[in-house]
Amino acid sequence: MDSKVEFLKEHLTTAWGFQTDLLIKRASGLYLYDEAGKRYMDFTSGHAVCNIGHSHPKVVEAIKTQADRFIHAGSTFYYDSLYDLVERLIAITPPGMDRFFFSNSGAEAVEGAMKLARYHTGRQGIIAFTGSFHGRTFGAMSLTSSNARYRTAYHPLLPGIYHAPYPYCYRNPFGANCEEACLNELERMFTQQIAAKDVAAIIIEPVLGEGGYYPAPASFLDQLREICTDNGILLVFDEVQSGIGRTAKWFALDHYGVKPDIITVAKGIASGLPLSGIISNAGIMDKWERGTHGTTFGGNPVACAAATATLDAIRDEKLLEKSERISRGIFERLWALRESAPVIGDVRGLGYMIGIEFVKKECEPNPEAVSFILKYCLERGLIILEAGTHKNVVRFIPPLITTEDQMDEALTIFEEAVRKT
Repeated sequence: MDSKVEFLKEHLTTAWGFQTDLLIKRASGLYLYDEAGKRYMDFTSGHAVCNIGHSHPKVVEAIKTQADRFIHAGSTFYYDSLYDLVERLIAITPPGMDRFFFSNSGAEAVEGAMKLARYHTGRQGIIAFTGSFHGRTFGAMSLTSSNARYRTAYHPLLPGIYHAPYPYCYRNPFGANCEEACLNELERMFTQQIAAKDVAAIIIEPVLGEGGYYPAPASFLDQLREICTDNGILLVFDEVQSGIGRTAKWFALDHYGVKPDIITVAKGIASGLPLSGIISNAGIMDKWERGTHGTTFGGNPVACAAATATLDAIRDEKLLEKSERISRGIFERLWALRESAPVIGDVRGLGYMIGIEFVKKECEPNPEAVSFILKYCLERGLIILEAGTHKNVVRFIPPLITTEDQMDEALTIFEEAVRKT
């Protein structure tokens, strides 16, 4: 282990977990390079942040240009990079969703969305879904239920939060129609736990992230939209991980044709600079009175410049079209691997947001296989991450710039690892 890594392990809190013991000296595109010059393929995209790869030239240039002008604004004045970002976002968000609030992290965006929903509706209840991950600050953590460790020793949590079952139909606990059973549980909640008229918002990840990389069934989201509309409940899509091209569309919602009332974004929006956002419509956002929410660092000028360059690169380099085309081949290859490898129980996802679930007999979670595969791949220069409540899901999160040859190289390493489990 590198002496600098040993030094950091001694002086950084143990709560802050790192995926590997690598000390990286530089990064470019898909690749990371350690002190010895060894190259690693980053199939984590910095935890779904560097959607157009590390240090994309357009982003680096935008950062330098803005930093030369000024670095911070602090909501004291308006600036061009903020104008440019809002203009770009209006072009890719659903029609009418043209109101924005910028902050620094996904958790902060979720916290703001909770405040907005409660402020707008005058209601207090918020419903999230089992297996969800919305962040680690107090309100966001209260919504999170992908793993109990995120909540351990922090109770009592925020009141007024309820959890309905996510339609994770590969692991259907109901022994019946998964989507129908989950919707029935939501209706039961309205009868037994909190009346629909007291619910401000229902928040859902259209593609479950940390909880297992599982896309919600389209019909479930359709019916969820109807339930919210019929009961005056705001529907919030948490697209912190699934947004900004991750699923081969600008947002995961574009796969479904379902329009939420509020969207949260972060991670991939600024290629590594801290930036997140709440997106809504005029009818909701314009009633949020001045001073009832705010920020010091949110919408930082340099981060906004990086975000604009990120969106421009995705558009100009046709990365959505490229990733959609290449991902079809990835899924075909992984489905074929599943047929020959009983250790793989399920392959699912959208675009470059791919989950491979590993199992033992009778679909019992197999985190040991995932642990072995992550180690095997790392030793051969491929970095991947786990997911799922039981850490038995491998998630592929390659940058949108990844070529077919690079995909082939990574999948070959992964297939070798699977066959050795």
